[in-house]
Amino acid sequence: MEAIRQYTVPLLLALAMHVLAGMALYANWNPPEPERRVIEPRIVQSQLVVLEQPKPKPKPAPKPAPPKPPAPKPPPEPKPAPEPQPQPAQEQPKPAPDREAERRAAEERARQERLEQLAQQAFQQALQQESSTLAQADASEDAAVAQSYRAGIYQAIVANWSRPASARNRMEAELLVELVPTGHLVSVTLTRSSGNAAFDRSAEAAVRKAAPFEVPKEPDVFEAHFRRFALLFRPEDLLR
Repeated sequence: MEAIRQYTVPLLLALAMHVLAGMALYANWNPPEPERRVIEPRIVQSQLVVLEQPKPKPKPAPKPAPPKPPAPKPPPEPKPAPEPQPQPAQEQPKPAPDREAERRAAEERARQERLEQLAQQAFQQALQQESSTLAQADASEDAAVAQSYRAGIYQAIVANWSRPASARNRMEAELLVELVPTGHLVSVTLTRSSGNAAFDRSAEAAVRKAAPFEVPKEPDVFEAHFRRFALLFRPEDLLR
C-alpha cells in the first residue's frame, strides 16, 4: 500500500498531461512560430566619372601693324648696249670615211705582223737546228775521243790479266768502274757474273792492277764517259 501511495501523485500528473495533449491535438492547435526576418543584401553599383578640366579659351591674335609705305625706288640706270659677239666659223663637213681603204689597211697590217711572226719562228727553228747539229757533232767527237781512251783502258786490263785454268772462250764478266779525273781507281764492282767465280775474280784483279788509267783531260768528256762506266771484260785470246 505504501508503494501505491508513492506513485499516486506522479501517475495523476502524467495522466493530466496526456489529457491536455489530446485536447490540444483535437483543437488543431499549432504553436506560434517565431518571427523570422530575412535581410536581403542590396547591390550598390558605382561608376567613376572623370571630370575634364575646362579648356582655356584661346587668346585673340594681335592685329598686325599696318604696313609701312615703301620707300621710293631710285630711277634705274640705263643698261649698256651689248657688244656684238663674233659669229662662230662654220665647220666644214667631214668627208665620209672610206671603209674599203680602212679594211685594206687593216689586212695589210695583219699580213705584215704574220710575216714577222713567221720570220721570227723560222729564225728560232734555224737556231735550234744549228745548235742541235753542233751538239751532235760535239757529241760524236767526244764519243770518238772517249772510245779511243776506253780501248786503251781495255788493253791495259787485258795486259794485266792472269788467265785462270778454268777460263774458257766466250766468257763475259761485266764490271762497273769508278775513276777520279787523275785516272786513279775508286772502286770496281761485278755487276754481271760470267758463271765462273775464278774468271770473275781474275777480271776484278786485272782492273785493280792496271790502274791508274789514262783518261781525257777535258772535264766534260771525263764526267760524261769516265767518272763511272761499265766495262765488259771479254778477252779475245782465250783458247778452248
